[in-house]
Amino acid sequence: MIFRQLFDKDTSTYTYLIADEKTKEAAIIDPVREQVDRDVKLLEDLGLNLKYAIETHIHADHVTGGGSLRQVLSDTKLVVNAASEADCADVLINDGDVLKVGDIEIKALYTPGHTNTCTSYQVDDMLFTGDTLLIGGCGRTDFQAGDAGQLYDSIQEKLFSQPDSTRVYPGHDYNGLTMTTIGEEKANNPRLGNSKPKDDFVALMDGLKLDMPKRIKESVPGNMKCGLAA
Repeated sequence: MIFRQLFDKDTSTYTYLIADEKTKEAAIIDPVREQVDRDVKLLEDLGLNLKYAIETHIHADHVTGGGSLRQVLSDTKLVVNAASEADCADVLINDGDVLKVGDIEIKALYTPGHTNTCTSYQVDDMLFTGDTLLIGGCGRTDFQAGDAGQLYDSIQEKLFSQPDSTRVYPGHDYNGLTMTTIGEEKANNPRLGNSKPKDDFVALMDGLKLDMPKRIKESVPGNMKCGLAA
């Protein structure tokens, strides 16, 4: 498997490239509009055919590059969770659905709570968690149909049920970290680790007083159009 972790400095967003070495079919998770040229060049350099541009959720902090990638690479299909009802997408994905690039299976795990569209993706022993589970944290729950209790259940039931050795690749990191594991987060995550009770987690999340993301007015409507109308 070909794997690359890419970074957008302005929004601290991670983009992930996954590809089958034999067939050269590829998928990209959470592309950023300002980084489309970088991503296209990488695909060309590696001789890859982009089959899917996948969103972990409707983002509030950056505009997706998915629509632009589809314009440049016409074989690309855009993948968004079905709860988004995004009519620009080619695939509205549901819990348990599997996408294939060559022999690689990418399984969708519906993990709502940060937003109602959040989907994590599992590839072998790797989890791409978007904003659902971060390194030492989790996504906020105060907009886009967020729900702290639902987020707790998503993480405990869908993510923390995975083997401790499972590698976690988040949608963002603001401290220079690149990945974690399920075991590390179960033990050390200050919001969710060490078997924190659900009521304590909900109270913590409901008590956060956070500013709205700077680009939310651009990003949310733009991402409902796959980045082509922002």
